[in-house]
Amino acid sequence: MHPAQKIFMYLRPKKNSLFQAFMNILLLGSGGREHALARKIAQSPHCEKLFIAPGNGGTSLHGTNVPLGVNDFAAQQAFVKENAIDLIVVGPEDPLVNGVYDYFTERGVAVIGPSKQAAQLEGSKAFSKKFMQRQGIPTAAYAEFTAENFEEGKAYLSKHALPIVLKADGLAAGKGVVICESHEEAQKVFAEMILQKQFGEASSRVVVEQFLSGIEISVFVLTDGKDYKIIGHAKDYKRIGEGDTGPNTGGMGCVSPVPFAEGAFMRKVIDRIIEPTISGLHKEGLVYKGFVFFGLINVEGEPYVIEYNCRMGDPETEVVMPRLKSDLVELFIQLNKGELGTAEVEIDERAAATVMAVSAGYPGDYEKGKSMQLPDAIPADCFLYHAGTKQDSNGQLLTNGGRVITATALAPTIQQAAALAKEVIAQVEYEGKYFRKDIGYEFA
Repeated sequence: MHPAQKIFMYLRPKKNSLFQAFMNILLLGSGGREHALARKIAQSPHCEKLFIAPGNGGTSLHGTNVPLGVNDFAAQQAFVKENAIDLIVVGPEDPLVNGVYDYFTERGVAVIGPSKQAAQLEGSKAFSKKFMQRQGIPTAAYAEFTAENFEEGKAYLSKHALPIVLKADGLAAGKGVVICESHEEAQKVFAEMILQKQFGEASSRVVVEQFLSGIEISVFVLTDGKDYKIIGHAKDYKRIGEGDTGPNTGGMGCVSPVPFAEGAFMRKVIDRIIEPTISGLHKEGLVYKGFVFFGLINVEGEPYVIEYNCRMGDPETEVVMPRLKSDLVELFIQLNKGELGTAEVEIDERAAATVMAVSAGYPGDYEKGKSMQLPDAIPADCFLYHAGTKQDSNGQLLTNGGRVITATALAPTIQQAAALAKEVIAQVEYEGKYFRKDIGYEFA
């Protein structure tokens, strides 16, 4: 027990209080994002017990893993009642889009996340585009098509400037966006998405977007639907190959802060994007009490929204959380009380870099169950966040996913942080390990 809990235990309210001083918390998810969140949550003196569902081979260092599916709300509810859970923190997008916020808040349990309706900002590209249009938020020009106006879509594509961006409207596990370099490719992908249901119901509606050229950046805020606080920003590396080559992945690494995301550019982001988004949520009655992930692109100094996500990113969380010096659970409490506007957020001035080790064959077919060995010791200000790992019945750590484990380091510069993270990830051992050695290369 944290010393502060012993000193102030007599202040603890009854267990049915949503905003009590010490809470039992359930974190949903199993990736590197959830490990970073688990470590940060467990550091808070407000956290009495932390459970992670289902967790991974590293989250058990900070709490108790429980075998619950992230979308099995009924099983979660039984666990919540049995373990007097006060707060649910949602890592991945699926349960948010499926209505986990509504399900549990109706039962008196606080949830960090948007309502099902507000989660459409991520769950539907068309919904988010229309929202941005209504609020005057800068984004790429677009059109949307279904099987009903398929021929109209083909004609639209034939006249569209190249390259052309096609997006499955719904959730497609990060794989529903294709950038086409020719009209022939665009027509083929368009037919595969809509007629052949390449991404199932997610691609029954396709958004066709103008291609924007620039540097991408992710900005993260916490909001109670009225006020907000920026908690960090980052740049991730999606391509599997060095020099940003090869297929897209879920993320091979990340750096924070992004050097150009200061001064005038960030002022534009706040004035033109963040504030209109938060005020738009409030004006349109969209209940939102959680993280907003702004996926942005810097086009010659002008910010545009590529996408919204209604949760933290991965691997962005692995650099944002180590730099966040404020107590995350304290921020959750203030958010749920409607007092986020008075909260103070302190960010570490040092840079953070994270390097992801993946399985052989990723992002294509890969094998699981490879035995892992971790370094006996790692330097201070460096952390190993597990993503696709698990422990077998004998306690042996095994690979359990495409993205396996990441090393994150804090240092005075991005270059120093990236060098330290690469040094540590190189010491992790398992068959078929691969990682990019150039994370942060453009800031050298």
